[in-house]
Amino acid sequence: MAIRAAPMASGSLLSSDPPFFQRIINNRHCFLSPRNPTHSTPKPFLCIHFEPTGFALGVRPTFRRHSKLLSTLPKAADSTQPSSVSSPSADKTIIPDDQFSVAKVSFGVIGLSLGVSLLGYGFGAYFNILPGSEWSAIMLTYGFPLAIIGMALKYAELKPVPCVTYSDALQLRETSATPILKQVRNDVIRYRYGDEQHLEEALKRIFQYGLGGGIPRRSAPTLQMIREEVSEDGKYCLVLVFEAKALQLSDFERRQAKFTSFFGPGITAEIAKGEKDLYEVRLISNSNSTTTSP
Repeated sequence: MAIRAAPMASGSLLSSDPPFFQRIINNRHCFLSPRNPTHSTPKPFLCIHFEPTGFALGVRPTFRRHSKLLSTLPKAADSTQPSSVSSPSADKTIIPDDQFSVAKVSFGVIGLSLGVSLLGYGFGAYFNILPGSEWSAIMLTYGFPLAIIGMALKYAELKPVPCVTYSDALQLRETSATPILKQVRNDVIRYRYGDEQHLEEALKRIFQYGLGGGIPRRSAPTLQMIREEVSEDGKYCLVLVFEAKALQLSDFERRQAKFTSFFGPGITAEIAKGEKDLYEVRLISNSNSTTTSP
């Protein structure tokens, strides 16, 4: 391959002696540019660095254009540099509530199932289809009231709302949650009977159903779920998620002080807008967890 001499940025002219360039090419790094399509003659460029003598040749403008392209190539990440993305300190692992409790059992289902079973077996034994005809009268006597009570409880039953508990909030519940927040959590995650909705008394006082400045009862928000989490400043927080299709965010914000006073003392209420018709009332405990030193 023939190498042409080209004027350098310093104004000097390289020798076109092939052996001279051949020795350089064999011993040093050379970069040759392709033919420039905008010129009729080749425009080679040469970058030579003499390490022993510290002598360096100039760089042609063509090479500067290529160097700009090379500078834009992505570089490999240095494994010794710290990562700019830090993992959050809060533990957002969801703790399942799989502990057995009598409050999680539906007495309506139990009463209805037991009453229907006694009635069915009592009728079968009475007509000699099933054994135990001497006990049929007792089973029919107790089966009727149990079935009626079960149906009544099932009709007046209010199912518990889902509860999402994060691991870091679980650790703070016993030490930081106020007694009222603990009671609110326990009340809404169990079956209730006779109430139209969860936290009915609290919502009645806060939103003042049918009173001046209040809202109609048909527009009352309904509790959909609760969530236990840790606030940004490391405090226990119980989040009440309400659904209110007929209300606006301003309706909750105007009653922020009432949420604080009703579920207080020792808490701060914050209002936030959720998805679609959902609104969040964040009850943040102001008490800090305390540790006793030995």
